[in-house]
Amino acid sequence: MEIILKEDIIGLGFKNDIVNVKSGYGRNYLIPQGKGVIASPSAKKVLAENLRQQAHKLAALKAEAEKKGEALKDVALTIAAKLIATGQLYGSVGAAQVAEELKKLGHDIDRKIVTMRDAKSIGDYAALVHFHKEVIVEIPVKVVAENAPAEEVKAEEAPAAVEEAPVAEAPAAEEAPVQEEEAPAAE
Repeated sequence: MEIILKEDIIGLGFKNDIVNVKSGYGRNYLIPQGKGVIASPSAKKVLAENLRQQAHKLAALKAEAEKKGEALKDVALTIAAKLIATGQLYGSVGAAQVAEELKKLGHDIDRKIVTMRDAKSIGDYAALVHFHKEVIVEIPVKVVAENAPAEEVKAEEAPAAVEEAPVAEAPAAEEAPVQEEEAPAAE
């Protein structure tokens, strides 16, 4: 089913694009929500006329998007996240966290135009910011451990605790067999 989109839908297309979707998705979601219309021949003619009339407005929108894209050209983000014992992230880092970090840097970016595969471990990732259908900026994102210095301190203290533990466990190990011997005698 061909649909003319009335607004940008990340992962599907941009406003005024003609896209092919499954019939159920078009009839049950896009059309009732007002996000698209059926691409009939008359609707396509209306779309072509509207695009011709709005060409200068679209050029201005693209120029504005390019200006915003240039502002983010040299931005690289480092996001600190909590870790669990296995070394994976507690939760994940996604588009919402990227938008929040950009806002802290003074770039007011809506999280809906940011796409990123969720980061579930420490490493380097890439976030895409979709300003316009022809202007997409890639931002490098580095996910680091929030408490990395604290872990190094804990790692130095841990061996001392391990050395004391066997001494404390030795008497307990000797007592356990004695209790087992007494239990069968009681029966």
